[in-house]
Amino acid sequence: MKLTFFDDYKLGVVKGDSIVDVSAAVASVPNTSPGDLINHVIADWDNLKSGIEQAAQAGGVALSSVTLQVALPTPYNTVAMAVNYMEDGTRDAPAPINAFLKSPNSIIGEGGTMVLPDMAASIFEGEAELAVVIGKRASNISEDEAYDHIFGYLNFIDGSARGVPAFYQMKARETFAPIGPWITTADEIADPMKLQIQLRVNGKLKQNFNTDDMAHNIAKSIAWVSSIHTLEPGDILATGTNHRGLSALQGGDTVELEVEGLDTLHISIQDDLGRTWPRTTRLERQEAGFDGPVGQATGKYAPTG
Repeated sequence: MKLTFFDDYKLGVVKGDSIVDVSAAVASVPNTSPGDLINHVIADWDNLKSGIEQAAQAGGVALSSVTLQVALPTPYNTVAMAVNYMEDGTRDAPAPINAFLKSPNSIIGEGGTMVLPDMAASIFEGEAELAVVIGKRASNISEDEAYDHIFGYLNFIDGSARGVPAFYQMKARETFAPIGPWITTADEIADPMKLQIQLRVNGKLKQNFNTDDMAHNIAKSIAWVSSIHTLEPGDILATGTNHRGLSALQGGDTVELEVEGLDTLHISIQDDLGRTWPRTTRLERQEAGFDGPVGQATGKYAPTG
């Protein structure tokens, strides 16, 4: 099943090119906001699923005729795994397991805009990732239990402002966590550790890798995070990226992320300062014998002299 909000935050089930309003099936769920509603729906899925499935049998409306909203407006935790790929076998060993938190204000949805802030970043990048949606409260769980705590999956872009002195201001910026276009429930994904991930910028393929290159797999990542703090229903765990295809994002760009089985997330990039960067990927720079970060080409904060 594919779930998201649309128009004035009606809960919908996506079926092909249409979406069915299933709000009536969750009308009895207590909530204070759309984000609170979907988190409660996820937590009580075993009891609500059949009613939602029945409601979804009704006729829908064309997806093109509605405004999609953020599928998970307010996850309690948005955790992103750090340096969690073997980079197509170029790493000798996995990096130590690590993660960081994204701000709640980082979340945007399908058709949203990532806004590049006025700051002296060397480059802005968007990392293509598979994200897990937590379905059951998880605290100190084992790897064997991890998949029992997964509700579904999302496309996830981890916005990054490189070359700044603090990791927090690199990762936790507003609009720096696009998700969507909807939640795909776990039963639709046979093996999340064998999914192709592709990110395109202005139609050009930049990142193209498989989740089988993940260093610390999904089960290990969930278990490890749950040993540090509790994960709640509706929380997001982004599983990291293969960095070799990363390249600069700049104002006017359109970005498409497709994780196999999860459809395509579309966002745009806004930069009121009109800055530019070279478009080469990390891999292209490495192949040219330059393994350092690319610098800003023009605009405010560009090197002078």
